[in-house]
Amino acid sequence: MSVRVGAAAESPSFPMAAKAAMEDVQLRQNVRHATGVIRAKRALLVEEKADWQQLRTAASRIKEHTMRYLDRYLVQFEQSCVRAGGKVHWAEDADEANRIITGIIQSHGETEVIKVKTMTSDETQLNTALEAAGITPYETDLADLIVQLGSDHPSHIVVPALHKNRMQIRQIFLDKMHLETLGREPKDLAEAARRYLREKFLRVRVGISGANFAIAENGSVCIVESEGNARMCLTLPKVLISLIGIEKVIPRFRDLEVFLQILARSATGERMSPYSSIWSGVSANDGPSEFHVVLLDNGRTKVLADEAARQTLHCIRCGACLNICPVYRQTGGHAYGSIYSGPIGAILTPQLQSMRHSETLPFASSLCGACYEICPVKINIPEVLVHLRAKVVEQGDSPIVEQLAMRAAAFALAGPRRLAAAQGFARIAQKPFLSEGVLKNLPGMLSGWSSVRDLMTVPEQSFREWWRDRK
Repeated sequence: MSVRVGAAAESPSFPMAAKAAMEDVQLRQNVRHATGVIRAKRALLVEEKADWQQLRTAASRIKEHTMRYLDRYLVQFEQSCVRAGGKVHWAEDADEANRIITGIIQSHGETEVIKVKTMTSDETQLNTALEAAGITPYETDLADLIVQLGSDHPSHIVVPALHKNRMQIRQIFLDKMHLETLGREPKDLAEAARRYLREKFLRVRVGISGANFAIAENGSVCIVESEGNARMCLTLPKVLISLIGIEKVIPRFRDLEVFLQILARSATGERMSPYSSIWSGVSANDGPSEFHVVLLDNGRTKVLADEAARQTLHCIRCGACLNICPVYRQTGGHAYGSIYSGPIGAILTPQLQSMRHSETLPFASSLCGACYEICPVKINIPEVLVHLRAKVVEQGDSPIVEQLAMRAAAFALAGPRRLAAAQGFARIAQKPFLSEGVLKNLPGMLSGWSSVRDLMTVPEQSFREWWRDRK
């Protein structure tokens, strides 16, 4: 089975990618500014909800229940969707999902598609597969359009072009839309995108969407967004294909009452998303005449089988954990090497890939716990990170130097005499690197510490020695 998560398999390790990102001053400034704005807006709107913690608890319990009985709800969704006139396909992995979607498009003789933001299609690298089959995809979400035209990769779950500032976006539009002039204000950029996309909305006959929620009770699919492009993609094409991860299913229509209150506040700092589109199957003379759902596994059932990490699948893709994470705010999303970045990406990507290609991601965290506190569905990300770190060690995927260092530490910490001997050795070994009371220019892997922070020296007297002399 071929499991794919964006470009993770071809990307450098997180430490290498993060080091390069840290040197990009403009990127760091863009990321810090954008995440800061979203956090401030979210904080104000969460504060006005007296029942915010109760909503978090309710959302967590709905997700926990759904994951426990996921097989039942998936079958119920399929039956309800088919009853409403839709067609349901099951895809075990990325390649199968791409084949199904490409086949549907080709069966209608079409060579173009319009897309409304769907991270699952980025996960399967659907655009690449479509282009290889001679089909041109057009992203219609503004941020995704910026990323596509700039031949770039998304850097945020909710705001994919968060790493670009206004002037960088303007230059992309001038170059790729072949414009002679373009204003510098946000409204000018939005107008240019509107003119570019409107012709495609009216002409292209196949639309591809993702889903925020798929409702088992009645087979409905729900998308929430802020621009109105989803409404155009969902209603104007003759054929609509929705690629949906199996974890997006929720049991009942009334469950939306909980999720629609927490999603917009956590994602974009809004009380409710301006556009909430919900559709079921097909209707005569209204919207698409043909509706397909592709339910994607791509490693999710393996995550489901791991009881300690199953809560990863509760994620509603709000991006709040990215905006609060001190690591993400310094490195941006590209360093994670996957469509899923930030704290949630650090636990989701390694699991979807069975710990291949992304062994360093569980270590891309300070375990400060901020992501857990801000998560609207109470995913204990630090707990899962520790669980995955243990897996990396058990599989022997950690660097050999690190393994030897841990063994040496275990030996030294096994008894007070060994620890005292190790401290005595360290006092002697540190002398060549002493400078102004701190350690600098340490050799090898240790240089990662001394190059970016003041590393304190090993004191001349340990606490045990001080206590012994005091007595």
